[in-house]
Amino acid sequence: MNSLTPSFQNLTPDRILNLIEKYTGERLTGLLAPLPSYINRVYEVQTFSGTRLIAKFYRPGRWEKEAILEEHRFISDCYNDEIPVIPPLLLTDNSTLAETEGMHFCLFPKKGGREMEFNTEDDWKRAGMLIGRMHQAAGKSKAEKRITLHPSKSTASDIKYLIENGDIPGHLLETIKSVAFNFIDVASPFFDKIPMSRIHGDCHNKNILSRPGEGMMLIDFDDMMTGPQVQDLWLFLPGTTEECSYELGLILDGYELFTDFDYASLRIVESLRAMRMIYFLAWCCRQKHDNQFRKTFPEWGKPEFWRSEIRDLTQQIATALKKFEAY
Repeated sequence: MNSLTPSFQNLTPDRILNLIEKYTGERLTGLLAPLPSYINRVYEVQTFSGTRLIAKFYRPGRWEKEAILEEHRFISDCYNDEIPVIPPLLLTDNSTLAETEGMHFCLFPKKGGREMEFNTEDDWKRAGMLIGRMHQAAGKSKAEKRITLHPSKSTASDIKYLIENGDIPGHLLETIKSVAFNFIDVASPFFDKIPMSRIHGDCHNKNILSRPGEGMMLIDFDDMMTGPQVQDLWLFLPGTTEECSYELGLILDGYELFTDFDYASLRIVESLRAMRMIYFLAWCCRQKHDNQFRKTFPEWGKPEFWRSEIRDLTQQIATALKKFEAY
């Protein structure tokens, strides 16, 4: 991040509270509680009338304005189909997204709940139903400004960024180039055969709230993208699709009550796992100058870090490519 890029360091408590008051027309108490978020800055505030709000400040430079609005439209499409999501609030300027000095932010009503736990067959089926309904709503529009989850697109971009900015030691740099580009070449034709649509992108149990008496609620569409629908299913599983065939079957039982599932897409799950590993490394690289990141990931960038990460990635890519050998 250069000196001209807006920075989270400018988000002082007074500035945050004043901005929220301006765009809600409400007076706030002094409550300003930071909430966990690796990428953005998220805070809980309270109005004098007792209403709790969640303020989300998007990381500068990550998304264009239109890309963020596509996230909001997807949430709205789900909400209009009576899918349990939390749409952003309409602000005093009649938009869901405000901007201050190059930094975008929005507000959500606070909704309580606990992280979803899968303890019964019904839990797995209900999760499948929720994602099936979301994917049904997803087909009503497209996301032109978001990432496309595909080896030759999103992964190629992530690898390029890592090569140029990752400070990878020279002998390891050649290894990751060879392994990653071979993966892209082999996997891409299989992804070309898989239907793509709007997806949540980061659909796992931490992004589903269990609300007593109300059921499941899907949250955090920040990574919303265009991609294969199986991406929103495999992250729930505690292991591979083979190891978790029972749980996967239960999810699909619920899912197919609302929309069809492309079973051929199961062969790309291990590729998606490899792509997620590459995405995470690129994400770390993009945040490496952030003070909060350096405290959370003190080992980032060291030679021993890269040796371990490249070893794990090489093994995962080998597993992914084996899925294509019979085709």
